[in-house]
Amino acid sequence: MLAEERRRKILQLAERDGRVVVKDLARHFSTSLITIRKDLEHLHEQGRLQRAHGGALSIDATALQDSALHEKERLHRKEKKRIAVAAARLVHPGQVIILDSGTTSTAVARATKTIRNLTVITNAVNIAAELVGTGVEVILTGGTLRPNSFSLVGPLAEDSLRCVTADLLFLAVDGFDLEYGLTTPNLLEAKVNRLMIASAKKTIVVCDSSKFGCRSLSLIAPTSAVHETITDGKISPKYLRGLRDAGVKVVVV
Repeated sequence: MLAEERRRKILQLAERDGRVVVKDLARHFSTSLITIRKDLEHLHEQGRLQRAHGGALSIDATALQDSALHEKERLHRKEKKRIAVAAARLVHPGQVIILDSGTTSTAVARATKTIRNLTVITNAVNIAAELVGTGVEVILTGGTLRPNSFSLVGPLAEDSLRCVTADLLFLAVDGFDLEYGLTTPNLLEAKVNRLMIASAKKTIVVCDSSKFGCRSLSLIAPTSAVHETITDGKISPKYLRGLRDAGVKVVVV
């Protein structure tokens, strides 16, 4: 079977089932795992599939990953709370921090409410509301509101981030693949996140262990952009070792 013919059939399977698994495809086409991985990478680069750990998702399936905030809030609540408490320990009075619009970042906002002379820069309307009435000074970027995430994106948000600097960025991501990097489902959100990284002296990824090995639609930055990661104890030894080998400090809670 020619490579292009096999790739067409892989796309058909992904469209039918929403996802494909490398091992299953290798058996189905009687070929090697390496060949299938190359096929999936090729289709990913063409924008016809979304690469994921152990396989790939159809583009329609990846669209479903951009879930509403209230749906994401229900997931891994205990882990997010522990991660947020650990993140708050890294913040000192008088510092400036950036928080993106993720649900784990919202948990970090709650955990830092009582820190004196703290300034929070955020593109998340819900985080700004969370900090109203506390002693925290809030700088809210402008921009176009995304209803799913309550985040502000677009040129106004981007321009405001170019004008600020911060001590720490706490970034919640939808996917963290060691080889590919940090990802999120929305292209505009990814651009805002990249500017957050550029504006902060230190980038700390806050994510539960389910995010490792996953890729979402939009690349934010490579793994080399991350200084530290805070995650829960269910992280696989492979990813824990891989992060540390990449020079990323890992805090497991």
